[in-house]
Amino acid sequence: MRERLLLFLAVAAVALCGVVASPAAAAPSKLQGMLTRIVASNVGPPGISVLIHRGRRTDFFYAGAADVASGRQPKRSEHVRIASVAKGFNAYLAVLLAGEGSLSLSDTLGSHIPGVLPNAEGVMLRQLLQHTSGLPEYIQDPEFGKQLGADPAAYFAPLQLTEFVRDDPLEFAPGSRYHYSDTDNIAAGLIEEEVTGRSYTSLLRAKVFRPLGMSDSSLPRTVAMPRPFMHGYDVEPETRPEDVSELINPAGAWASGGIVSTPADLARFVRVYVPTILRASRRLTGAFRPGTSSPPGPGRNLAGLGIFRYETRCGDVYGHTGSFPGYRLFVAGDAAGRRSVVFVVNSQIVPGQGSQQVANAIRRAQAQAVCRALR
Repeated sequence: MRERLLLFLAVAAVALCGVVASPAAAAPSKLQGMLTRIVASNVGPPGISVLIHRGRRTDFFYAGAADVASGRQPKRSEHVRIASVAKGFNAYLAVLLAGEGSLSLSDTLGSHIPGVLPNAEGVMLRQLLQHTSGLPEYIQDPEFGKQLGADPAAYFAPLQLTEFVRDDPLEFAPGSRYHYSDTDNIAAGLIEEEVTGRSYTSLLRAKVFRPLGMSDSSLPRTVAMPRPFMHGYDVEPETRPEDVSELINPAGAWASGGIVSTPADLARFVRVYVPTILRASRRLTGAFRPGTSSPPGPGRNLAGLGIFRYETRCGDVYGHTGSFPGYRLFVAGDAAGRRSVVFVVNSQIVPGQGSQQVANAIRRAQAQAVCRALR
């Protein structure tokens, strides 16, 4: 089990499929066919849902099942673990606080949380959000893996997470390279708590969830999922999918990946988040650089300030991907905040056992969803 959990974190389809669209929906699309083929694979996810907004038009596609036991079809109102899409929330919150004057994106760890990561005192907040800090990845620390494997449901406090790499040296000089690290967003969340005197959960509620009407979003401290939820599965060839929805406590990801939300809430968020981050990025030198989200999104990926640019054949969109046991997400929108895609897969699709082909098919379907959104 411990090896399975570490693989999760390092990186029989039900014959239900359909599309629910706004009035004057077209005949079954190319996207629908792609989703149906993905869930039909013997290592494919049990279900997929795709919510697309194009101005006043909304399309909702689905294939397979949200719950293997009941065969229930996916819905746009079901809760899912959003994994690293939560990093976008962290960046959005940092930009809001910078606009209020509570902090600056050039503030350092040493100026706000001295002693938490002694070897990274000079790392700036924007370097944390851009994954150019050089901080090592706490998820890859052997002791973290040992404790997680011993009790996957156990609660980790944020300072416990940074403690796993507290005395490790930086992997490179801050700002000199790109390297995706969950530790970056844990440190950013701690800075945001320190400058406001409020918990990260409280900040999300007050500055993100409530203002944007995201009533179905939360940052849980236990393995329990809010109802209703799209079940997440571990899938292996020729075996029944294993439900891992409530296996691992998301507190082990906290500000880096612990949020639970719904496709409807995420669509609302991404159409505000993208323009906000892009406005803040105009003031930064080298706002986007080569860097791939984890897992990779469609097209060519470029890394920015808590956001990625996905350059596809139909145009560019901005957002984030996420990967957590049982879930794989892609959430993106256009620069104007009028069009969006929320693509949810209820299996993580980790490398191996033929799943790379499924992962590639998912990226192609995501690109097709972007094309539909940008039409």
